[in-house]
Amino acid sequence: MTKIKAKNVNDIYFDGFYKDIWRSVIPKELTVKETEFILDYFHLQPGKKVLDMMCGYGRHALALAGKGIIVTAVDNLKDYIDEIKQIAENENLPLTAICDDVLEFKSGDQFDLAICMGNSLNFFNENDTEILLSKISSFLKPNGHLLIHTWSLAEIVQKKFIDKSSSKIGDYTFLTDSKYLLDPTRVETETTITAPDGTKESKTAIDYVFSEKEMESLLNRSGFNLKENFSIPRKKQFSIGDVRAYIIAEKKE
Repeated sequence: MTKIKAKNVNDIYFDGFYKDIWRSVIPKELTVKETEFILDYFHLQPGKKVLDMMCGYGRHALALAGKGIIVTAVDNLKDYIDEIKQIAENENLPLTAICDDVLEFKSGDQFDLAICMGNSLNFFNENDTEILLSKISSFLKPNGHLLIHTWSLAEIVQKKFIDKSSSKIGDYTFLTDSKYLLDPTRVETETTITAPDGTKESKTAIDYVFSEKEMESLLNRSGFNLKENFSIPRKKQFSIGDVRAYIIAEKKE
């Protein structure tokens, strides 16, 4: 009997209200600072190649392509990819946007850098994370790099975990109910979003939680060496209790 792979619940999290809300959650200033860091730290010059996995609406992909970097951007949400394609075409950017499941994505290209931003790598359990990291390693040039942005390291979540919250983002109201669960370690969150007209949308998200040491082990098994881990890129090394991590790994020789 053929075993059908279960769908990742996070695949459909961004296909409703949150598709547009996500833009307002991320300050434009953060994208500018992260892009400047990426360009500087990895010595990217026009013509270098970057793979943006789970690119979302393309905030990094478009910014990097605007600097002459050749970008391949991959996401499973067609609306995001269609939008990126249109912007890239209008602005004549060196950017290829591909709608695909990142676990199934294939490329014959070789990249100088791969990025997984916005906590996106934590959408996957340990097995799928290792598969994805190994795939990314195969796409990189010798000594190529990987940048992971996450707020789901155990050292972050254990200090910052909140089980229930309510907030307002723009005209939308959010109610969240989160559980910190083990085996595997993860945070499962039920979110109810209420639009201005009273329409409600309920979504489930799972963020898998790995300690810094567990992430290093995953990277090692996938063909990488952990190089650095910042909480503020190039300004502060990550430490317990920080609210975010920027993990830098280098492909093994």
